[in-house]
Amino acid sequence: MTTRKTQALGSLGLDTRQIKVYQSLHKLGPASIRDVAAEAGINRGSTYETLKQLVTMGLVNYLPKGKRRVFQAEDPEQLLSLGESKQQALAQAMEELRKDIIPALKQARPEFSPGNVRFYEGDDGVELVLRDILKSTAKQGNNAYSVISTKTLRQHLYRPFPNFTRQRVQQGIGVRVIAVGEGGDDAELAERKWLPAGAGTDASYIAIYPPKVAMITLADQDYPVIVIIDSAAIASTQQLLFDTLWRFL
Repeated sequence: MTTRKTQALGSLGLDTRQIKVYQSLHKLGPASIRDVAAEAGINRGSTYETLKQLVTMGLVNYLPKGKRRVFQAEDPEQLLSLGESKQQALAQAMEELRKDIIPALKQARPEFSPGNVRFYEGDDGVELVLRDILKSTAKQGNNAYSVISTKTLRQHLYRPFPNFTRQRVQQGIGVRVIAVGEGGDDAELAERKWLPAGAGTDASYIAIYPPKVAMITLADQDYPVIVIIDSAAIASTQQLLFDTLWRFL
């Protein structure tokens, strides 16, 4: 059986042993446990347990033959019934997740915990932050976020995600940027104001997209280090500071 077919059966909840036994029964027709075990290459004890599981799943039945049982596979169309049952159960589980389970779990979580702070490194971490900005901003319905960015870091920011600005514009997400130091390209749905860079200004990027704040800096050899804080209180305070500074520039 090809890998794709095996994966399809696996999606229905069949494990590797069940697939082997099920396939062997279709090849053999009605067969004893010993014959199925030999065909599948599995010991008799495991074969018997697997056959019982397949009977429970409605894929196999058995009939007496003397003092022994002979097993046979049900019509392959039964696989469709199994798939439909799995699909219905999954749809019901998704509905319960959305309506009850996820809201209850969120309500049970403490307002702030170590899990609200995440650390990432490297270009992969930068790309994760940029994608999280787009996803979270769209999800919150704000359609805008705020950034404080230094000249030193800007040249490294979009290296792992060169299409970020295009995707931001396509999604109708605006951004206000306070650029520390000269530079910064004009773009659609973007407003920019500048602050002079002091002698001690280091590489940093702060994105405020409530309820999150992301901070990026560079370690040795321009290696990005990222922190994301998921806290409505911290994000709202940072947004207040940004808005105040924005009005005075």
